[in-house]
Amino acid sequence: MVLLRQEIGDVLRTHRQERGQTLRQVASKASVALGYLSEVERGQKEVSSEILASVAEALEVPLSVVMRDVSERLASVEGMYFDDTFIPDTVPDDFVTEAELYSH
Repeated sequence: MVLLRQEIGDVLRTHRQERGQTLRQVASKASVALGYLSEVERGQKEVSSEILASVAEALEVPLSVVMRDVSERLASVEGMYFDDTFIPDTVPDDFVTEAELYSH
């Protein structure tokens, strides 16, 4: 089972590392305890929307980008993708294949 807190933590860690920042730097900028931010990144603690927004701001990443990245990770785990194509987990009963379309 995928947990939202783990995906949020992974996304925050990825953005932090991409920017070459330490946990200490981000925690200080976001006014969040270092230990708490570490637990959030490891998916051990839930993060409030206020703290999430503060950490995103400290990382200079729009909160919408953080949430999009989390959403894409969840969709991937669920077998859905965001390349502007929705891939349902079932095929509709009235689905017509290309071969059936041209066989008439």
